[in-house]
Amino acid sequence: MFITEAFAQTAPVAGGGTADILMSILPFLLIFVVMYFLIIRPQRANMKRREELLKNIRRGDQVVTGGGIVGKVTKVVDDSELEVEIAEGVKIRVLRGGVSEVRVKGEPVKE
Repeated sequence: MFITEAFAQTAPVAGGGTADILMSILPFLLIFVVMYFLIIRPQRANMKRREELLKNIRRGDQVVTGGGIVGKVTKVVDDSELEVEIAEGVKIRVLRGGVSEVRVKGEPVKE
């Protein structure tokens, strides 16, 4: 009297699992694609542009260091160092990676 009958339930179809997995992964794939085009790709382009800028520093270019010091390149020591004149007769050595901006000789100062 106290025992109720157990009704059999139908088992889920096994073939529908592939579509469920694809639908659960699809949002992550879409997020990755959007992040690639909005963040990763432009960042790579900026890195290439900066590397090219630093590689093409020549004697006579006006540069701004990461610390804000403005000077004129008097000598390219090697691939990683520059000699920069920051005042008349005052020369310092700067790493290429420490240069934040290159102002070419004829370029006016941006205000």
